[in-house]
Amino acid sequence: MNEAEHRDVPRLSEATLAGLPPAARPVADRRELRPRIAHLGIGAFHRAHQAVYTEDANGATGGDWGIVAVAPSSARVVDALRAQDHCYTVTTKAPGGPSVRVVGSIVGSRHLPTERDAVLDLLADAGTAVVTLTVTEKAYLRTPDGGLDAAAVADELASGEPVSVVGVLAHALAARARTHGTPVSVVSCDNMAGNGPAVRRVVTEYVEAAGWQDAPAVRAWIADSVTFPATIVDRIVPATTPEDLDAVERELGVRDEAGVVGEPYLQWVIEDDFAGPRPPWDAAGALFVPDVAPYQLTKLRLLNGAHSLLAYLGLASGCELVAEAMATPWGEDVVLGLAREVAPVLPAGGPDPEAYARDLVERFRNPAMRHRLTQIGSDGSLKLPERWLGSLRELRALGLTSPTIVRGLGAWVAAIRPPAGGVADGGGGQAWGTTDPRTATLAAAWASGGGAGERDGGAGDGGHGRDGEGARDDLRSVVVAALLVLGAEDLAADTEVVDGVTDALRDVLTPA
Repeated sequence: MNEAEHRDVPRLSEATLAGLPPAARPVADRRELRPRIAHLGIGAFHRAHQAVYTEDANGATGGDWGIVAVAPSSARVVDALRAQDHCYTVTTKAPGGPSVRVVGSIVGSRHLPTERDAVLDLLADAGTAVVTLTVTEKAYLRTPDGGLDAAAVADELASGEPVSVVGVLAHALAARARTHGTPVSVVSCDNMAGNGPAVRRVVTEYVEAAGWQDAPAVRAWIADSVTFPATIVDRIVPATTPEDLDAVERELGVRDEAGVVGEPYLQWVIEDDFAGPRPPWDAAGALFVPDVAPYQLTKLRLLNGAHSLLAYLGLASGCELVAEAMATPWGEDVVLGLAREVAPVLPAGGPDPEAYARDLVERFRNPAMRHRLTQIGSDGSLKLPERWLGSLRELRALGLTSPTIVRGLGAWVAAIRPPAGGVADGGGGQAWGTTDPRTATLAAAWASGGGAGERDGGAGDGGHGRDGEGARDDLRSVVVAALLVLGAEDLAADTEVVDGVTDALRDVLTPA
Protein backbone atom coordinates (compact mmCIF):
# COMPACT_ATOMS: atom_id res chain seq x y z
CA MET A 1 0.00 0.00 0.00
CA ASN A 2 1.19 3.52 -0.70
CA GLU A 3 1.18 6.42 1.77
CA ALA A 4 -1.98 7.95 0.31
CA GLU A 5 -3.87 4.71 0.84
CA HIS A 6 -2.68 4.52 4.46
CA ARG A 7 -4.06 8.03 5.11
CA ASP A 8 -7.54 6.79 4.24
CA VAL A 9 -7.39 4.01 6.86
CA PRO A 10 -8.13 4.83 10.54
CA ARG A 11 -5.26 4.41 12.96
CA LEU A 12 -5.50 1.73 15.63
CA SER A 13 -6.53 3.41 18.91
CA GLU A 14 -8.95 3.18 21.81
CA ALA A 15 -11.59 4.68 19.55
CA THR A 16 -11.25 1.95 16.92
CA LEU A 17 -11.17 -1.07 19.27
CA ALA A 18 -14.95 -1.44 19.37
CA GLY A 19 -15.05 -1.91 15.60
CA LEU A 20 -12.61 -4.83 15.64
CA PRO A 21 -13.64 -8.49 15.72
CA PRO A 22 -14.14 -9.53 19.38
CA ALA A 23 -11.35 -12.12 19.14
CA ALA A 24 -8.88 -9.39 18.16
CA ARG A 25 -9.63 -6.97 21.01
CA PRO A 26 -7.58 -6.75 24.25
CA VAL A 27 -8.64 -9.41 26.76
CA ALA A 28 -8.22 -7.09 29.77
CA ASP A 29 -10.19 -3.93 30.54
CA ARG A 30 -7.66 -1.16 29.89
CA ARG A 31 -9.65 1.27 32.06
CA GLU A 32 -8.73 -0.79 35.14
CA LEU A 33 -4.98 -0.83 34.54
CA ARG A 34 -2.54 1.13 36.69
CA PRO A 35 1.15 1.80 35.94
CA ARG A 36 2.68 -0.85 38.19
CA ILE A 37 5.41 -2.19 35.87
CA ALA A 38 8.16 -0.06 34.35
CA HIS A 39 9.85 -1.67 31.39
CA LEU A 40 13.22 -0.58 30.00
CA GLY A 41 13.44 -1.47 26.33
CA ILE A 42 10.34 -1.00 24.21
CA GLY A 43 11.47 -3.16 21.32
CA ALA A 44 9.61 -5.84 19.43
CA PHE A 45 10.53 -8.65 21.82
CA HIS A 46 8.96 -6.98 24.83
CA ARG A 47 5.82 -6.19 22.92
CA ALA A 48 5.54 -9.80 21.70
CA HIS A 49 6.47 -11.42 25.01
CA GLN A 50 6.30 -9.76 28.46
CA ALA A 51 3.51 -7.41 27.41
CA VAL A 52 1.52 -10.37 26.05
CA TYR A 53 1.98 -12.33 29.27
CA THR A 54 0.88 -9.27 31.26
CA GLU A 55 -2.16 -8.79 29.03
CA ASP A 56 -3.22 -12.42 29.36
CA ALA A 57 -2.54 -12.50 33.11
CA ASN A 58 -4.74 -9.44 33.61
CA GLY A 59 -7.43 -11.02 31.47
CA ALA A 60 -7.33 -14.27 33.43
CA THR A 61 -7.30 -12.71 36.91
CA GLY A 62 -8.89 -9.29 36.55
CA GLY A 63 -5.51 -7.80 37.45
CA ASP A 64 -4.56 -4.15 37.12
CA TRP A 65 -0.91 -4.47 36.07
CA GLY A 66 -0.24 -1.80 33.48
CA ILE A 67 3.17 -1.24 31.86
CA VAL A 68 4.94 2.04 31.20
CA ALA A 69 7.62 1.22 28.63
CA VAL A 70 10.83 3.20 28.18
CA ALA A 71 12.77 3.54 24.92
CA PRO A 72 16.50 3.87 25.74
CA SER A 73 17.41 5.37 22.35
CA SER A 74 15.11 5.81 19.36
CA ALA A 75 11.75 7.54 19.85
CA ARG A 76 10.15 5.85 16.85
CA VAL A 77 8.18 3.24 18.78
CA VAL A 78 7.21 5.75 21.48
CA ASP A 79 5.80 8.08 18.84
CA ALA A 80 3.92 5.24 17.15
CA LEU A 81 2.43 3.95 20.40
CA ARG A 82 1.39 7.38 21.63
CA ALA A 83 -0.44 7.99 18.35
CA GLN A 84 -2.39 4.76 19.02
CA ASP A 85 -3.20 5.19 22.75
CA HIS A 86 -0.49 2.55 23.28
CA CYS A 87 -2.52 -0.17 21.54
CA TYR A 88 -0.70 -2.39 19.06
CA THR A 89 -1.08 -5.73 17.33
CA VAL A 90 0.73 -9.03 17.68
CA THR A 91 0.61 -11.31 14.65
CA THR A 92 1.27 -14.95 15.49
CA LYS A 93 2.69 -16.70 12.44
CA ALA A 94 1.90 -20.39 12.48
CA PRO A 95 2.56 -22.75 9.57
CA GLY A 96 -1.20 -22.99 9.06
CA GLY A 97 -1.66 -19.24 8.78
CA PRO A 98 -1.42 -16.05 10.88
CA SER A 99 -3.69 -14.73 13.63
CA VAL A 100 -3.83 -11.09 14.78
CA ARG A 101 -4.73 -9.67 18.19
CA VAL A 102 -4.50 -6.27 19.88
CA VAL A 103 -2.52 -6.02 23.12
CA GLY A 104 -3.41 -3.26 25.55
CA SER A 105 -1.20 -3.86 28.60
CA ILE A 106 1.12 -0.92 27.82
CA VAL A 107 -0.49 2.19 29.30
CA GLY A 108 2.30 4.72 28.82
CA SER A 109 5.72 5.30 27.31
CA ARG A 110 8.82 7.41 27.86
CA HIS A 111 11.83 8.34 25.73
CA LEU A 112 14.96 8.23 27.86
CA PRO A 113 17.18 10.67 25.91
CA THR A 114 14.56 13.45 25.97
CA GLU A 115 12.55 12.53 29.08
CA ARG A 116 15.19 11.38 31.53
CA ASP A 117 13.65 13.07 34.57
CA ALA A 118 10.29 11.47 33.82
CA VAL A 119 11.98 8.07 33.50
CA LEU A 120 13.77 8.52 36.82
CA ASP A 121 10.50 9.56 38.47
CA LEU A 122 8.76 6.51 37.02
CA LEU A 123 11.39 4.08 38.30
CA ALA A 124 11.53 5.78 41.70
CA ASP A 125 7.76 5.97 42.16
CA ALA A 126 6.46 3.87 45.06
CA GLY A 127 3.68 2.60 42.81
CA THR A 128 6.21 0.93 40.51
CA ALA A 129 6.53 -2.54 42.01
CA VAL A 130 8.42 -4.26 39.19
CA VAL A 131 11.03 -3.06 36.69
CA THR A 132 11.57 -5.36 33.72
CA LEU A 133 14.29 -5.03 31.10
CA THR A 134 14.91 -6.13 27.50
CA VAL A 135 17.80 -3.91 26.47
CA THR A 136 20.18 -6.53 24.92
CA GLU A 137 23.45 -7.68 26.44
CA LYS A 138 25.47 -4.66 25.36
CA ALA A 139 23.34 -2.19 27.34
CA TYR A 140 24.57 -3.66 30.62
CA LEU A 141 28.08 -2.35 29.91
CA ARG A 142 29.81 -5.44 31.25
CA THR A 143 33.46 -6.33 30.96
CA PRO A 144 34.35 -9.88 29.88
CA ASP A 145 34.46 -10.94 33.55
CA GLY A 146 30.98 -9.53 34.19
CA GLY A 147 31.90 -6.35 36.03
CA LEU A 148 30.89 -2.81 35.12
CA ASP A 149 32.88 -1.25 32.29
CA ALA A 150 34.02 1.87 34.13
CA ALA A 151 35.31 3.53 30.97
CA ALA A 152 31.87 3.28 29.35
CA VAL A 153 30.24 5.25 32.16
CA ALA A 154 33.11 7.60 33.01
CA ASP A 155 31.46 10.69 31.51
CA GLU A 156 28.13 10.23 33.25
CA LEU A 157 29.82 9.43 36.55
CA ALA A 158 31.76 12.67 36.24
CA SER A 159 28.68 14.72 35.36
CA GLY A 160 26.29 12.99 37.73
CA GLU A 161 23.72 12.81 34.90
CA PRO A 162 22.95 9.21 33.92
CA VAL A 163 22.45 8.33 30.27
CA SER A 164 23.01 4.56 30.33
CA VAL A 165 20.37 2.05 31.38
CA VAL A 166 22.60 0.93 34.24
CA GLY A 167 23.13 4.51 35.39
CA VAL A 168 19.45 5.40 35.24
CA LEU A 169 18.55 2.29 37.19
CA ALA A 170 21.19 3.00 39.84
CA HIS A 171 20.07 6.61 40.25
CA ALA A 172 16.41 5.58 40.50
CA LEU A 173 17.13 2.94 43.12
CA ALA A 174 19.13 5.50 45.07
CA ALA A 175 16.15 7.86 44.93
CA ARG A 176 13.89 5.13 46.30
CA ALA A 177 16.38 4.44 49.09
CA ARG A 178 16.54 8.14 50.02
CA THR A 179 12.77 8.70 50.04
CA HIS A 180 10.01 6.16 50.62
CA GLY A 181 12.15 3.00 50.62
CA THR A 182 9.47 0.85 48.98
CA PRO A 183 10.96 -2.47 47.85
CA VAL A 184 11.10 -3.22 44.13
CA SER A 185 11.93 -6.21 41.92
CA VAL A 186 14.25 -5.74 38.92
CA VAL A 187 13.60 -8.47 36.36
CA SER A 188 16.05 -8.75 33.46
CA CYS A 189 14.64 -10.63 30.47
CA ASP A 190 17.79 -10.49 28.36
CA ASN A 191 19.62 -13.57 27.13
CA MET A 192 22.45 -13.72 29.65
CA ALA A 193 23.24 -16.61 31.95
CA GLY A 194 22.43 -15.48 35.47
CA ASN A 195 20.88 -12.28 34.16
CA GLY A 196 19.48 -11.29 37.55
CA PRO A 197 22.79 -11.48 39.45
CA ALA A 198 24.51 -9.87 36.45
CA VAL A 199 22.29 -6.80 36.69
CA ARG A 200 22.69 -6.66 40.47
CA ARG A 201 26.47 -6.60 40.05
CA VAL A 202 26.70 -3.79 37.49
CA VAL A 203 24.14 -1.65 39.35
CA THR A 204 25.94 -2.14 42.66
CA GLU A 205 29.31 -1.35 41.09
CA TYR A 206 27.83 1.79 39.53
CA VAL A 207 26.64 2.93 42.97
CA GLU A 208 30.12 2.27 44.36
CA ALA A 209 31.72 4.27 41.54
CA ALA A 210 29.30 7.19 41.72
CA GLY A 211 31.04 8.83 44.66
CA TRP A 212 27.84 9.53 46.60
CA GLN A 213 28.34 10.25 50.28
CA ASP A 214 25.50 7.91 51.14
CA ALA A 215 26.66 5.16 48.78
CA PRO A 216 27.11 2.62 51.63
CA ALA A 217 23.53 3.24 52.77
CA VAL A 218 22.22 2.95 49.21
CA ARG A 219 24.11 -0.32 48.72
CA ALA A 220 22.72 -1.67 51.98
CA TRP A 221 19.17 -0.71 50.98
CA ILE A 222 19.56 -2.40 47.60
CA ALA A 223 20.80 -5.55 49.32
CA ASP A 224 17.80 -5.58 51.67
CA SER A 225 14.96 -4.19 49.54
CA VAL A 226 15.68 -4.95 45.87
CA THR A 227 15.57 -8.38 44.29
CA PHE A 228 16.95 -9.33 40.90
CA PRO A 229 15.18 -12.53 39.84
CA ALA A 230 16.86 -14.51 37.09
CA THR A 231 14.71 -15.38 34.09
CA ILE A 232 14.66 -17.11 30.77
CA VAL A 233 12.47 -15.92 27.94
CA ASP A 234 11.73 -17.60 24.66
CA ARG A 235 9.82 -16.57 21.59
CA ILE A 236 11.20 -16.04 18.12
CA VAL A 237 10.34 -12.46 17.18
CA PRO A 238 11.71 -11.42 13.78
CA ALA A 239 11.83 -7.82 12.66
CA THR A 240 8.45 -6.51 11.52
CA THR A 241 8.28 -5.72 7.81
CA PRO A 242 6.08 -3.23 5.94
CA GLU A 243 4.33 -6.25 4.47
CA ASP A 244 3.46 -7.44 7.98
CA LEU A 245 1.84 -4.10 8.81
CA ASP A 246 -0.04 -4.08 5.52
CA ALA A 247 -1.38 -7.56 6.31
CA VAL A 248 -2.71 -6.31 9.67
CA GLU A 249 -4.38 -3.41 7.89
CA ARG A 250 -6.11 -5.78 5.50
CA GLU A 251 -7.17 -8.08 8.33
CA LEU A 252 -8.49 -5.51 10.82
CA GLY A 253 -9.19 -2.44 8.73
CA VAL A 254 -6.98 -0.20 10.88
CA ARG A 255 -3.39 0.98 10.51
CA ASP A 256 -0.90 -0.11 13.17
CA GLU A 257 2.60 1.38 13.02
CA ALA A 258 3.77 -0.46 16.16
CA GLY A 259 2.80 -4.02 15.29
CA VAL A 260 5.03 -7.01 15.97
CA VAL A 261 5.13 -10.61 14.80
CA GLY A 262 6.12 -13.81 16.56
CA GLU A 263 6.01 -17.57 16.42
CA PRO A 264 3.29 -19.52 18.29
CA TYR A 265 5.71 -20.75 20.97
CA LEU A 266 6.21 -18.67 24.14
CA GLN A 267 8.09 -19.48 27.34
CA TRP A 268 8.92 -17.47 30.45
CA VAL A 269 10.63 -19.04 33.46
CA ILE A 270 11.15 -16.69 36.42
CA GLU A 271 13.00 -17.16 39.69
CA ASP A 272 10.41 -16.76 42.43
CA ASP A 273 12.26 -14.01 44.29
CA PHE A 274 10.19 -10.83 44.43
CA ALA A 275 10.64 -7.98 46.88
CA GLY A 276 6.98 -6.98 46.81
CA PRO A 277 3.81 -7.63 44.81
CA ARG A 278 4.25 -10.09 41.97
CA PRO A 279 2.31 -9.90 38.69
CA PRO A 280 0.21 -13.06 38.15
CA TRP A 281 2.18 -14.03 35.05
CA ASP A 282 1.72 -17.68 35.97
CA ALA A 283 -1.97 -17.31 35.10
CA ALA A 284 -0.79 -16.77 31.51
CA GLY A 285 1.55 -19.77 31.50
CA ALA A 286 4.78 -18.40 32.98
CA LEU A 287 6.64 -20.61 35.45
CA PHE A 288 7.78 -19.32 38.84
CA VAL A 289 10.57 -21.65 40.00
CA PRO A 290 13.16 -21.72 42.80
CA ASP A 291 16.06 -21.96 40.33
CA VAL A 292 16.03 -21.08 36.64
CA ALA A 293 19.59 -22.26 35.96
CA PRO A 294 18.70 -25.64 34.40
CA TYR A 295 16.20 -24.00 32.05
CA GLN A 296 18.45 -21.04 31.37
CA LEU A 297 21.57 -22.95 30.42
CA THR A 298 19.60 -25.35 28.25
CA LYS A 299 18.00 -22.46 26.40
CA LEU A 300 21.22 -20.46 26.03
CA ARG A 301 23.33 -23.39 24.91
CA LEU A 302 20.81 -25.16 22.68
CA LEU A 303 18.34 -22.61 21.31
CA ASN A 304 20.52 -19.50 21.29
CA GLY A 305 23.59 -21.57 20.50
CA ALA A 306 21.88 -23.20 17.53
CA HIS A 307 20.55 -19.85 16.35
CA SER A 308 24.09 -18.47 16.19
CA LEU A 309 25.30 -21.57 14.36
CA LEU A 310 22.57 -21.23 11.76
CA ALA A 311 23.36 -17.52 11.44
CA TYR A 312 27.05 -17.81 10.62
CA LEU A 313 26.94 -21.08 8.71
CA GLY A 314 23.85 -19.90 6.87
CA LEU A 315 25.40 -16.57 5.90
CA ALA A 316 28.47 -18.46 4.70
CA SER A 317 26.15 -20.50 2.46
CA GLY A 318 24.32 -17.50 1.05
CA CYS A 319 21.17 -17.92 3.16
CA GLU A 320 19.27 -14.92 4.53
CA LEU A 321 16.66 -16.50 6.83
CA VAL A 322 16.63 -19.16 9.55
CA ALA A 323 14.14 -21.27 7.61
CA GLU A 324 16.44 -21.16 4.57
CA ALA A 325 19.37 -22.38 6.67
CA MET A 326 17.19 -25.18 8.03
CA ALA A 327 16.34 -26.21 4.46
CA THR A 328 20.02 -26.89 3.66
CA PRO A 329 21.38 -30.46 3.84
CA TRP A 330 23.21 -29.55 7.07
CA GLY A 331 20.62 -27.42 8.92
CA GLU A 332 18.90 -30.11 10.98
CA ASP A 333 22.20 -31.90 11.65
CA VAL A 334 23.69 -28.73 13.16
CA VAL A 335 20.81 -28.29 15.62
CA LEU A 336 20.69 -31.94 16.66
CA GLY A 337 24.47 -32.31 16.66
CA LEU A 338 24.91 -29.38 19.01
CA ALA A 339 22.45 -30.93 21.46
CA ARG A 340 24.23 -34.30 21.41
CA GLU A 341 27.66 -32.76 21.88
CA VAL A 342 26.83 -30.40 24.75
CA ALA A 343 24.48 -32.78 26.60
CA PRO A 344 27.29 -33.85 29.00
CA VAL A 345 27.61 -30.28 30.29
CA LEU A 346 23.92 -29.39 30.62
CA PRO A 347 22.60 -29.25 34.20
CA ALA A 348 20.20 -31.79 35.64
CA GLY A 349 16.63 -30.65 36.16
CA GLY A 350 16.13 -29.02 32.77
CA PRO A 351 14.35 -30.28 29.67
CA ASP A 352 15.59 -33.38 27.85
CA PRO A 353 18.23 -32.14 25.37
CA GLU A 354 17.23 -34.43 22.50
CA ALA A 355 13.50 -33.66 22.79
CA TYR A 356 14.26 -29.96 23.19
CA ALA A 357 16.42 -29.98 20.06
CA ARG A 358 13.75 -31.76 18.01
CA ASP A 359 11.26 -29.08 19.05
CA LEU A 360 13.79 -26.49 17.90
CA VAL A 361 14.04 -28.13 14.50
CA GLU A 362 10.29 -27.77 14.02
CA ARG A 363 10.26 -24.18 15.28
CA PHE A 364 13.20 -23.12 13.12
CA ARG A 365 11.64 -24.71 10.04
CA ASN A 366 8.52 -22.51 10.28
CA PRO A 367 8.48 -20.80 6.86
CA ALA A 368 6.16 -18.09 8.15
CA MET A 369 8.93 -16.75 10.40
CA ARG A 370 11.23 -14.58 8.31
CA HIS A 371 13.96 -14.32 10.94
CA ARG A 372 17.01 -12.72 9.36
CA LEU A 373 20.39 -14.29 9.95
CA THR A 374 22.16 -10.91 10.05
CA GLN A 375 19.96 -9.93 13.01
CA ILE A 376 20.85 -13.11 14.90
CA GLY A 377 24.52 -12.93 13.95
CA SER A 378 25.04 -9.33 15.06
CA ASP A 379 26.76 -8.59 18.39
CA GLY A 380 28.48 -11.96 18.24
CA SER A 381 31.37 -10.85 20.45
CA LEU A 382 28.85 -10.38 23.26
CA LYS A 383 26.65 -13.40 22.53
CA LEU A 384 29.12 -16.19 21.82
CA PRO A 385 30.81 -16.34 25.24
CA GLU A 386 27.38 -17.19 26.68
CA ARG A 387 26.11 -19.37 23.84
CA TRP A 388 29.17 -21.41 22.84
CA LEU A 389 32.29 -20.85 24.90
CA GLY A 390 30.95 -22.01 28.26
CA SER A 391 29.96 -25.35 26.77
CA LEU A 392 33.25 -25.71 24.92
CA ARG A 393 35.32 -24.94 28.04
CA GLU A 394 33.43 -27.46 30.15
CA LEU A 395 33.72 -30.10 27.45
CA ARG A 396 37.47 -29.52 27.17
CA ALA A 397 37.78 -29.96 30.93
CA LEU A 398 36.21 -33.41 30.47
CA GLY A 399 38.59 -34.24 27.63
CA LEU A 400 35.81 -33.76 25.08
CA THR A 401 35.08 -31.23 22.37
CA SER A 402 32.24 -30.00 20.16
CA PRO A 403 33.00 -30.20 16.45
CA THR A 404 29.79 -28.28 15.79
CA ILE A 405 30.82 -25.31 17.95
CA VAL A 406 34.33 -25.39 16.47
CA ARG A 407 32.81 -25.29 13.00
CA GLY A 408 30.59 -22.40 14.05
CA LEU A 409 33.55 -20.45 15.41
CA GLY A 410 35.25 -20.78 12.05
CA ALA A 411 32.21 -19.31 10.33
CA TRP A 412 32.00 -16.51 12.92
CA VAL A 413 35.65 -15.57 12.33
CA ALA A 414 34.86 -15.37 8.62
CA ALA A 415 31.81 -13.21 9.34
CA ILE A 416 33.76 -10.60 11.32
CA ARG A 417 36.06 -9.77 8.41
CA PRO A 418 36.07 -6.12 7.34
CA PRO A 419 33.86 -5.81 4.26
CA ALA A 420 35.58 -5.64 0.91
CA GLY A 421 35.78 -2.02 -0.17
CA GLY A 422 34.34 -0.91 3.17
CA VAL A 423 30.74 -1.88 2.34
CA ALA A 424 29.24 -5.10 3.68
CA ASP A 425 26.53 -7.24 2.16
CA GLY A 426 23.38 -5.99 3.86
CA GLY A 427 25.00 -2.71 4.84
CA GLY A 428 26.57 -3.90 8.11
CA GLY A 429 30.04 -3.27 9.47
CA GLN A 430 31.28 -6.77 8.68
CA ALA A 431 31.68 -8.95 5.62
CA TRP A 432 28.21 -10.52 5.55
CA GLY A 433 26.22 -7.61 6.93
CA THR A 434 26.38 -8.30 10.66
CA THR A 435 27.30 -5.57 13.12
CA ASP A 436 29.11 -5.64 16.45
CA PRO A 437 30.06 -3.05 19.08
CA ARG A 438 33.63 -4.37 18.82
CA THR A 439 33.81 -4.17 15.03
CA ALA A 440 37.08 -2.21 15.06
CA THR A 441 38.74 -4.61 17.48
CA LEU A 442 37.57 -7.59 15.46
CA ALA A 443 38.87 -5.99 12.27
CA ALA A 444 42.22 -5.61 14.02
CA ALA A 445 42.15 -9.35 14.71
CA TRP A 446 42.05 -9.92 10.96
CA ALA A 447 44.87 -7.44 10.46
CA SER A 448 46.98 -9.54 12.84
CA GLY A 449 46.92 -12.26 10.20
CA GLY A 450 48.62 -10.06 7.64
CA GLY A 451 45.43 -9.62 5.64
CA ALA A 452 44.68 -13.34 5.48
CA GLY A 453 41.69 -14.12 3.31
CA GLU A 454 41.11 -10.56 2.20
CA ARG A 455 40.58 -11.64 -1.40
CA ASP A 456 37.15 -13.06 -2.21
CA GLY A 457 37.25 -16.77 -1.60
CA GLY A 458 40.74 -16.46 -0.33
CA ALA A 459 42.02 -18.78 2.26
CA GLY A 460 44.47 -19.80 -0.44
CA ASP A 461 47.31 -17.36 -0.17
CA GLY A 462 45.44 -14.47 1.43
CA GLY A 463 46.30 -12.34 -1.56
CA HIS A 464 49.95 -12.15 -0.55
CA GLY A 465 51.53 -14.94 -2.51
CA ARG A 466 51.87 -17.07 0.63
CA ASP A 467 52.21 -20.82 0.26
CA GLY A 468 49.65 -23.18 1.82
CA GLU A 469 51.29 -23.45 5.23
CA GLY A 470 52.06 -19.75 5.36
CA ALA A 471 48.46 -18.90 4.58
CA ARG A 472 47.26 -21.33 7.24
CA ASP A 473 49.57 -19.70 9.78
CA ASP A 474 48.04 -16.34 8.89
CA LEU A 475 44.54 -17.70 9.47
CA ARG A 476 45.67 -19.30 12.71
CA SER A 477 46.87 -15.90 13.93
CA VAL A 478 43.47 -14.44 13.10
CA VAL A 479 41.69 -17.19 15.04
CA VAL A 480 43.85 -16.66 18.11
CA ALA A 481 43.30 -12.90 18.01
CA ALA A 482 39.54 -13.33 17.57
CA LEU A 483 39.32 -15.72 20.53
CA LEU A 484 41.21 -13.21 22.64
CA VAL A 485 38.62 -10.56 21.76
CA LEU A 486 36.02 -12.95 23.20
CA GLY A 487 38.01 -13.13 26.43
CA ALA A 488 38.89 -16.77 25.71
CA GLU A 489 42.58 -16.82 26.56
CA ASP A 490 42.31 -20.46 27.59
CA LEU A 491 40.80 -21.55 24.29
CA ALA A 492 43.26 -19.39 22.35
CA ALA A 493 46.01 -21.44 24.03
CA ASP A 494 44.28 -24.76 23.26
CA THR A 495 46.06 -26.12 20.18
CA GLU A 496 43.31 -28.60 19.27
CA VAL A 497 40.62 -25.92 19.41
CA VAL A 498 42.64 -23.35 17.48
CA ASP A 499 43.59 -25.86 14.80
CA GLY A 500 39.99 -26.98 14.45
CA VAL A 501 38.67 -23.43 14.15
CA THR A 502 41.41 -22.59 11.65
CA ASP A 503 40.47 -25.55 9.48
CA ALA A 504 36.80 -24.58 9.69
CA LEU A 505 37.64 -21.00 8.75
CA ARG A 506 39.68 -22.17 5.76
CA ASP A 507 36.78 -24.37 4.65
CA VAL A 508 34.43 -21.37 4.76
CA LEU A 509 36.81 -19.11 2.85
CA THR A 510 37.80 -21.66 0.22
CA PRO A 511 35.30 -21.99 -2.62
CA ALA A 512 33.90 -25.48 -3.09
